[in-house]
Amino acid sequence: MFLRPPGEPTKLKKIVYLIAATFLGLMLSFIAHAFIEMGYLSWAEKKGVTVAFLNGCTLSPLLQVTILGVGVIGGYLLGRLWWRKIYIEKVWIKR
Repeated sequence: MFLRPPGEPTKLKKIVYLIAATFLGLMLSFIAHAFIEMGYLSWAEKKGVTVAFLNGCTLSPLLQVTILGVGVIGGYLLGRLWWRKIYIEKVWIKR
């Protein structure tokens, strides 16, 4: 089941593949945001620094948008790379 050839690439497959990869990047950016914020809060607690919350988050809005953008753009670019490797070049079949 898992070792069958991926089939012919179609426009719909590519769109769904890229949306799924972008969504994966988005979800990973949320996880990265959580770990960065937890690390910052842990550091602030150890140092005794007063933390200001802005809309329920300690990170600056610019950093939040940057993390989100990196996740979405990175997911899209990774989807394009995997699409080419799996459906166009069929690298895993050539082994």
